[in-house]
Amino acid sequence: MKTKKILLLGSGELGKEFVIAAQRLGQTVVACDSYAGAPAMQVADGCEVFDMLDGDALAEVVGRHHPDIIVPEIEAIRTERLYDFEKEGIQVVPSARAVNFTMNRKAIRELAAVELGLKTARYFYARSEEELRAAADKVGYPCVVKPLMSSSGKGQSVMKSADDVAHAWKYGCEGSRGDIRELIVEEFIQFDSEITLLTVTQKNGNTLFCPPIGHVQKGGDYRESFQSPHIAPEHLKEAQRMAAAVTKALSGEGLWGVEFFLSHENGVYFSELSPRPHDTGMVTLAGTQNFNEFELHLRAILGIPVPEITFERIGASAVILSPVETSTAPHYEGVEEAMSLSPCSDLRIFGKPSARVNRRMGVVVGYAPHGSSLEELRNRTKAAADKIKVVK
Repeated sequence: MKTKKILLLGSGELGKEFVIAAQRLGQTVVACDSYAGAPAMQVADGCEVFDMLDGDALAEVVGRHHPDIIVPEIEAIRTERLYDFEKEGIQVVPSARAVNFTMNRKAIRELAAVELGLKTARYFYARSEEELRAAADKVGYPCVVKPLMSSSGKGQSVMKSADDVAHAWKYGCEGSRGDIRELIVEEFIQFDSEITLLTVTQKNGNTLFCPPIGHVQKGGDYRESFQSPHIAPEHLKEAQRMAAAVTKALSGEGLWGVEFFLSHENGVYFSELSPRPHDTGMVTLAGTQNFNEFELHLRAILGIPVPEITFERIGASAVILSPVETSTAPHYEGVEEAMSLSPCSDLRIFGKPSARVNRRMGVVVGYAPHGSSLEELRNRTKAAADKIKVVK
């Protein structure tokens, strides 16, 4: 297999694990981000620091490195320029169409709900505080407000009454990535659980699904995940049908994180989709599958066939959040104590060059044999994560 040069747009913790997977298969990666010393840059073959919302700067970097493949890892990219690169013969992952649709909640929601007819929460859009108030009146309280472009729960809030509108508008706009100032207002779904269904699309047309990943979010941001939760077979089948439909419509090869709400009473609701490895999928670093999500993403991109995904053991993950703000690299306490709680736990410190309050700085992953108690594993993993402290 010929070595490919990969330009990675976004160099966070997910990008870091992708770079490691790529280098293990002999690939070359140039990691890009808006700040120096980002996690993926620490292990990549090269790096670039620039504003990826600047289309000319993005084109200049592409022209300088002549990549074979462009892999977007974040939302804040001048995504329409990816069509030009694709026309020049550069592979965009999963495709320029997929990235443009999924980086904007409006585009992906219209595709899913209107074109494909997938079940979603009722929703409206708002370009002003007044439109937000009117949309909330239509969908009813409580309701969920999100920026059209954001990640990790930034700008997301729940409005319980009309008194929350002004704050939700301001918070939503502040949390928006890019230059879009429009919010989506969603019906609050009374769900019993939520899952991520990692979906792999391949050049040979064979679409595979990882065992479902349950997760817990706070403020729209992931706090823990676990694989595999108990799911009614009919719900899993419907989620797989929806995931296959939307990834096929978007086209391209790679791993996708498709999120769903599950309701015993009302069935399966499509929620969101990411055209890349998902933060909740870090649980696969515990060896829950024959390939973790980053290895699956890479194989699909390179056209290396994956005949099947096997579920090896149950797993859990719990994040480590910073309680402090630092301008330099923080220190970590409690690592030895945390890792002594279980021989089946491991730690990933992301190596971010600074910290802010509630910034995700690392993750603990744990595993147990099939048939073990998933609840006990989750509790053990969370206990280990709680032992690790981020300090100045």
